[in-house]
Amino acid sequence: MATLLCKRRLCIFAVIRRVSQNARLFSSGKKSVNGVELFYQQTGQGDHSVLLLPGALGSGQTDFGPQLETLDKRRFTVVAWDPRGYGRSRPPDRDFPLDFFHRDAKDAVDLMQALGFRHFSLLGWSDGGITALIAAALNPAIIKKMVVWGSNAYVSEQDLKIYSAVRDVSMWSERMRRPMEEMYGPEYFSQTWERWVDGISQFAHNPQGNICRELLQLIICPTLIVHGAKDPVVPSFHPEYLLRKIRGSRLHVMPEGKHNLHLRFATEFNSLVEDFLTE
Repeated sequence: MATLLCKRRLCIFAVIRRVSQNARLFSSGKKSVNGVELFYQQTGQGDHSVLLLPGALGSGQTDFGPQLETLDKRRFTVVAWDPRGYGRSRPPDRDFPLDFFHRDAKDAVDLMQALGFRHFSLLGWSDGGITALIAAALNPAIIKKMVVWGSNAYVSEQDLKIYSAVRDVSMWSERMRRPMEEMYGPEYFSQTWERWVDGISQFAHNPQGNICRELLQLIICPTLIVHGAKDPVVPSFHPEYLLRKIRGSRLHVMPEGKHNLHLRFATEFNSLVEDFLTE
């Protein structure tokens, strides 16, 4: 009996030690950047720093759980941020002026600089991928590498039809709504999502629906474009356009991937990203 109790105590101490180590590797907080208190989460202790940029209305909590949890903490220091008006970077409420992607790009880079990261890589999903494209183009001396998926440099007529089809969140499945409603409450989520649809649609009024076409030629960092062949939100002509316009970029297509491929196929995605970032 004494031996059994001793073994149990040793197991408990081992669990406590692992929890304590994990706690030390994970931190969160807010930084005052460009007049806004921006929330971030940080994990890992590797030499290669990586910023995760979430999609529309997204946050580190809702968009990057598997990446915060399982990207190699020995090789990478991983930061996930909540853009202004999203997640826990509120107030202010989110708005969508015509330069909101450029504003997010500046906020993201300035946040990483405020946290002490002089050089870092970008992992951008959906809207976060657009933000990453702009940040990489305008900060070539700072960005080491970039991975983008579910992103576009312009808005087409086909995109407008897609945005219109998803405007009413009451038509979404409960599984899709739940994380956002838990984060924001049903009213803020619904209203802000409608504002996002209007915000992204306004780019269609620009020549060629431009968001950041002219900046792609300025990107010099190694760039991996990932696309889900079954993505219902971003047609395949968008990643193909990025591939043509970003010098030296490469395209990886996941045959069963949809828009949230990094969540649905997290193990495959994380392995792909780790290999790219360390090669």
